[in-house]
Amino acid sequence: MRDLNKTTERPIGIDLFAGAGGLSLGFEQAGFDVAAAVEIDPIHCATHEFNFPYSKAICASVVDLTGAEIKRRIGFSKADIDVVFGGAPCQGFSMIGKRALDDARNLLVFHYVRLVEELRPKFCVFENVKGLTLGKHAQFLDELINALGAAGYRVLLPYRVLNASDFGVPQDRQRLFLLAARADQNMPCYPQAGTDRTSVWDALGDLPDADQFPGLIDSDCIVTKWSSKTVYAKRLRGLLREPCNFGYDRVFDSSLLSSSLRTEHTVLSQQRFRMTEPGQTEPISRFKKLHPDGLCNTLRAGTDSARGAFTSPRPIHPFNLRVITVREAARLHSYPDWFRFHATKWHGFRQIGNSVPPLLGRAVASQVMAALGHAPEKPTQTLRLGHESLLTFQMWRAAQHFGVAKNVIAQRTRKTPIHDRVEPNQAAFA
Repeated sequence: MRDLNKTTERPIGIDLFAGAGGLSLGFEQAGFDVAAAVEIDPIHCATHEFNFPYSKAICASVVDLTGAEIKRRIGFSKADIDVVFGGAPCQGFSMIGKRALDDARNLLVFHYVRLVEELRPKFCVFENVKGLTLGKHAQFLDELINALGAAGYRVLLPYRVLNASDFGVPQDRQRLFLLAARADQNMPCYPQAGTDRTSVWDALGDLPDADQFPGLIDSDCIVTKWSSKTVYAKRLRGLLREPCNFGYDRVFDSSLLSSSLRTEHTVLSQQRFRMTEPGQTEPISRFKKLHPDGLCNTLRAGTDSARGAFTSPRPIHPFNLRVITVREAARLHSYPDWFRFHATKWHGFRQIGNSVPPLLGRAVASQVMAALGHAPEKPTQTLRLGHESLLTFQMWRAAQHFGVAKNVIAQRTRKTPIHDRVEPNQAAFA
């Protein structure tokens, strides 16, 4: 880990509720170094550590941390942290879930405010579901804005709901963003939508079909060779330099097809998938079949083990008679191919569905960088990713790795491994 106290280094960011690191990657690509990522789930922490070897993964609840403790863990003694960013878990006010202002999980939002007040960054960024802007939830949002004001931060109003598809992501995904500046800083702007659009097939067209590789039944990666034609795919494979990507290059073999564990379906399920028109929803499974020229529907995370390990519906591939792989979901979320996820499909899809698409995060972070008055620079250092064992941890092993209790994330009793289990509502999975 580099010395964070040098004055010549890149601006410093801290990610709260980091998950696997979608927003971390967006800020890194905008020119920030992510000094710390706070995440309560040891599985997600391990994935973040793998992908961001220079960052400090802090496996803890924000409830139990202070700003001073975070600074101590990263060895930070400079006067200012540049930005704190993140979004508290949103199940308490999601448009598709329970919508109750008294949900205890919403208190995590105010722990976010507390840590902002204690860390005193120049800027803070809060992101969450669009549902927070609707009905009674708008009152909750007003309380959050007032709390940030009391902590000494001016929120840029009106707040914005941004669609990832307006920033090069081939997915219809809307997220609320609040940008706020400390009283002595210039106010940033919300990013403006771009004119270029990326389609599903721009993102997936070059990826080999996982069903053609028997090795992907028991493993999530394989080495093969293929070619990419679209600019989007070439950039995510690391074959084409992005002029606005100021992130670290990773040591990566572009012939590696990773995060591609296969899903085997019954013949009956395949027949139903074949009969479904692109862009339509298959009526039995309720899976949407992706249209190659359109956008992916919003990728959802499902629930964690404590709430039943429910797997959200996964889209059907535009041409192959199966649901998409984790890697295909990652492409539809704008993750580069070097970015790896937990080896199981359940954790991998959950990590993607819970995250901010990196390209959307980069657009927001670039506005913070502009307000700082910094000209972002591409690092000359190339990073090696972490040990692959980080991507295969079971919960108890991940907890042991970070020195936390194995039940820090409640687990329900199950008789079969997560990756072998068929959910009751997922009859199309064989």
